[in-house]
Amino acid sequence: MSKAPVLEIRDASVAFGAKNIWQNLNLSVNPGEFIAVIGANASGKTVLLKAILGQLELGSGTIELFGKPVARGSRKIGYIPQHRQTDSGTPLRARDLLRMGLDGHRFGLPIPSRTTTRRVNEMLEMVGASQIANTPIGQLSGGQLQRIRVAQAVIDNPELVLADEPLSALDLKQQSVVAELINEQRNENGAAILFVTHDVNPILDYIDRVLYLANGKFRIGTPDEVFRSDVLSELYGRNVDVVRNQGRIAVLGSADHNHHNDESWI
Repeated sequence: MSKAPVLEIRDASVAFGAKNIWQNLNLSVNPGEFIAVIGANASGKTVLLKAILGQLELGSGTIELFGKPVARGSRKIGYIPQHRQTDSGTPLRARDLLRMGLDGHRFGLPIPSRTTTRRVNEMLEMVGASQIANTPIGQLSGGQLQRIRVAQAVIDNPELVLADEPLSALDLKQQSVVAELINEQRNENGAAILFVTHDVNPILDYIDRVLYLANGKFRIGTPDEVFRSDVLSELYGRNVDVVRNQGRIAVLGSADHNHHNDESWI
């Protein structure tokens, strides 16, 4: 496995008008590394993913994927978007959504092939979705749809997976299944993971480092280095308590930390 970083972010800043979302961000992501991106609402978590995807221009700084500037539509990136309700009348089937992860980048209608069909069936089995393969996605439960989205993001064996709140709207059992599926990509394929979440506990056993965003500032380190009362109090500019109990972490005093609103951009 190459030791070269998958992703390099250098002196990156983004602002909307007079508001700095985050500034002077430096982050190097290695193959097989699992990084949790945590922060308050409107702290810039989704903004970061959009910038890595080439969908949002930085105010300053650079982002490189394998030593080259990030380009929109890179097939080396697998993307799991935030959970959205799907129109119940949508005719697209679960297997169709998966196939788009393999040939959705091509112009014109996709041409079925044995190789593509075999790969789709393999991924359906991997996420426990073979029985819903021909079900319209508008009829799937939140957990079923999220498993399909995970499979779609990783079906082409990306080298970087960007997961944007993939556990939202899921119950605890479904959260565990989806988190494990994403973690398997770095264990089996060496993919690097950037996992945006408002609650670190479901993935605490998987993560190597945490990127914590708040008030236009950030901290990067292991969970033990970042989830500390003094560190987060400095980030938020007010007293914040970090409480650990039976292997779980609670952040108290940051009023919006554990309240997830619709953050379609931020």
